[in-house]
Amino acid sequence: MDPIADMFTTIRNALSVDHKTVRIPFSKFKYEIAKILEREGFLEKVERKGKKVKKMIEITLKYKGKIPAILGLRKVSKQGQQIYSGFRNLTPVKSGYGLAIVSTSKGLMTDKEAKKKKIGGELICEIW
Repeated sequence: MDPIADMFTTIRNALSVDHKTVRIPFSKFKYEIAKILEREGFLEKVERKGKKVKKMIEITLKYKGKIPAILGLRKVSKQGQQIYSGFRNLTPVKSGYGLAIVSTSKGLMTDKEAKKKKIGGELICEIW
């Protein structure tokens, strides 16, 4: 299975049943994605827990009253088909209300940061 898709599914499922926190297996890539979502205001807090083999990422989900901060989360590049985009072709997600995470040669960043730095890359996901 695709570990990034599993992470997104876990977050979506937790939001649908109003959970406060989610724990997912640790990887640097998933941790970086979660940190970007925290920085952009979609997640409350992201922490590394455990040591060695039992490392986990604990994500505290963010709600505005009863409404989750994340309304939609979609993986763009799949394992069998990676989607690449130049910085000129990065279009706003949901008319600018969402964001896309792009894997570039300079690391993971949002679509707005990639446009500003004039770097294209692989579209990982869209979130709104």
